[in-house]
Amino acid sequence: MKRHLSLWATTLLTALVNIPVSTAAQTDHWITSWTASPQPVWDESFIFPTNLPATLKDQSIIQNARISLGGNRFRLVLGNEYGKTPIVIGHASVRLEQGSKNTTVQPTAVTFHGQTVARIMPGARLISDPIALPIPDLSQVTVALYLPEPTPVQTFHWDARQTSWLVAGDQTASMTTPSQLRDALSSTARAILSGIEVNTNQQASTVAVLGDSITDGATASLDTNSRWTDFLAQRLIRENQAVINAGISGARLLVDGMGENALARLEQDVLSQPGVKTLIVLMGINDIAWPGTAFAPDSQMPSLDQLTEGYRQLVRLAKRQGIRVLVATLPPFKGALPDTPLDNYYQPEKDQLRLTLNHWFRTSDIFAGVIDMAAILEDPHNTGHLNPVYDSGDHLHPGDRGNQAMAESISLSLLKPSASPHRSVTVKQTGAGE
Repeated sequence: MKRHLSLWATTLLTALVNIPVSTAAQTDHWITSWTASPQPVWDESFIFPTNLPATLKDQSIIQNARISLGGNRFRLVLGNEYGKTPIVIGHASVRLEQGSKNTTVQPTAVTFHGQTVARIMPGARLISDPIALPIPDLSQVTVALYLPEPTPVQTFHWDARQTSWLVAGDQTASMTTPSQLRDALSSTARAILSGIEVNTNQQASTVAVLGDSITDGATASLDTNSRWTDFLAQRLIRENQAVINAGISGARLLVDGMGENALARLEQDVLSQPGVKTLIVLMGINDIAWPGTAFAPDSQMPSLDQLTEGYRQLVRLAKRQGIRVLVATLPPFKGALPDTPLDNYYQPEKDQLRLTLNHWFRTSDIFAGVIDMAAILEDPHNTGHLNPVYDSGDHLHPGDRGNQAMAESISLSLLKPSASPHRSVTVKQTGAGE
């Protein structure tokens, strides 16, 4: 009898061991496919308006976001990172916009721990329950959030390059286009929505880009997804990689600007994002050029040693999480921001520091690779200036064509998580007549 029981137990154990892992378990791999880096809201004394009311109440905020890599389901990340009071979400919904293969006829309600009402605590993030909708690559998602209680706007993303809408009442189940609703207010700032994560295959990963206004897309055409990271996302779909934009206009590496400094926000914007294997850093021009301008009239320009130590610290932090760091050289900016209160943004000594820093990027051994954006964007006939073909017109930020050139200049092999170190990546420049 004991022998029969032993044989039965052995047979059962063997059967259990050989049961195939469920499809759900095999595909339970979440990566971040879209982000908007949160910033603390500044007060009225700052040079730029916030473009959002100080408080929202009994209003819906409706925002669009184009993801990069798709998946079999997705979830929202809502943030109250710099808030002092809880944010109450009365209802939330999503809809895949017309043109997506899986467009929903009605908005789909979003839940949080099975409930439609949720609370985001001060300093915290809230992740929704998985939304059981397949979401194709490069899908445009409309997210509606209803705020029933008085909600001070203390966390936002200022330069979204995407129109958001503030509408009275609960519009989370509405099929009406927000612009057609009575008393609807538009804004180019975001609030609360800070990320979209997708559930996809185990081989998928995310490339994060940490930057300033050049990455945030300050002069990209509105509502067209024409930031350089958007163009890069289109290229990386076939590589099974997502791209997230962690750019903040006015961001700096060492000290706070129009957001926390890069070292302070690295954890929330990059290291804590699921799936990130590669980080591209394109920032530092504001550290060099802000001092002495209306942004920072009493500040001193940092030294080369201070800047390089900042990058070293950033690389150390990323490597602790197994993330490869690529650095991009800083583009030329001679004549930047003419006829504005910031027309002294460029100075010869600032440009010399940029050139010295770029040389350090190209020769340092701490980075997994160097992307030579300065060489891509510089006017081949006018050293120190942006190529007119790529210039948005302010001599600092590339326009849509420049953004596309930046994305296309990057060797995709450099972005593979297992890529060997590269010293420098450049492509032949496109002349003004080409």
